[in-house]
Amino acid sequence: MVTERAPRDNASLTGSTQLAATFRDHPERQYVMFGGKGGLGKTTFSAATAWWLAQQGKKVLVFSVDPQASLSDIFQQDIFGKGPVRITDNLWAQEIDADRHIKEYQDEVRQKIRDMYGLDEVPSEIEDYIQATSAEPAMEESAIFDSVVDIVNQSDYDYYIYDLVPLGHALYYLSMAKVYDEWIGKITELREQMREYEEVAARMKRQKEVDEDQILGELQYIRNRINSASRILTDRTKTAFFFVVIPEQMILIDTKKAAELFARFDVPIGGYIVNRVIPEELGEQQIPAYLRNRITMQKGELEQIRQTLGDQVVGYVPELERDVTGLPMIERVAHLLYG
Repeated sequence: MVTERAPRDNASLTGSTQLAATFRDHPERQYVMFGGKGGLGKTTFSAATAWWLAQQGKKVLVFSVDPQASLSDIFQQDIFGKGPVRITDNLWAQEIDADRHIKEYQDEVRQKIRDMYGLDEVPSEIEDYIQATSAEPAMEESAIFDSVVDIVNQSDYDYYIYDLVPLGHALYYLSMAKVYDEWIGKITELREQMREYEEVAARMKRQKEVDEDQILGELQYIRNRINSASRILTDRTKTAFFFVVIPEQMILIDTKKAAELFARFDVPIGGYIVNRVIPEELGEQQIPAYLRNRITMQKGELEQIRQTLGDQVVGYVPELERDVTGLPMIERVAHLLYG
């Protein structure tokens, strides 16, 4: 059975003091993101970090956009789509239900159309369009991004811990601010092409200018809100992004590529956490050949990590003998991460 002891070949592999120091030295960092390829431990470290900060007396929200409801699994509590759910003192967790958010958005659109044009019901052709939007390929991603914007703009917590989806999707979300900005610009242009419909509505209500101002005002509100969230997520003072990696060559290659892409979006990288490190002292015991080979393989990759990432690595976490679920295991990982 693999224990939780850290490798002994290099003292830096304990790493916990350094990671804890990043929070103590930068109390202004309210927004913390954990990302990486799927299945490497992002949710585990998000939960452990949130627990540790809550133990320091900070009010913390850890939230996820993963449709697989990973926070529900790790906390062993059904929190999906229920808003912020209290886990323990100072700690809340939230999982975003994109389908519910889409439905709420559609209802809001219907109501605004009825209010703006004084209609009892939304015209059937418009209703068909509203219904069709739920099938758009990007609608779920847009709904999730919009929910994240809501969360980070609230400022109800001392810390927001963001359990990101796998890297490819994470990059998509981080680019959404620009996508939204361009989309709103296009919608504003389309308004100019709808003058004939506006004139009909104006004759019905005798207030064309007011209606137009309402619509353009709504578009400007959306743009400002998204840009505000985008500024938060790229603010090097308030935000830190931590890559989770394991000592395997392909993972490290993919992470290097992702880090270069993240830099293009000005995402402030706080460091790297190396997970699933097999203690080298196991090699001195009678173990299967495949495990001995993995220890040898990891030794080479860990050396490569030290050469290429150096002090950007803020923590090393050993392989554990069981999945991390439940508060006792979350606390155990928090001690490994933060001492």
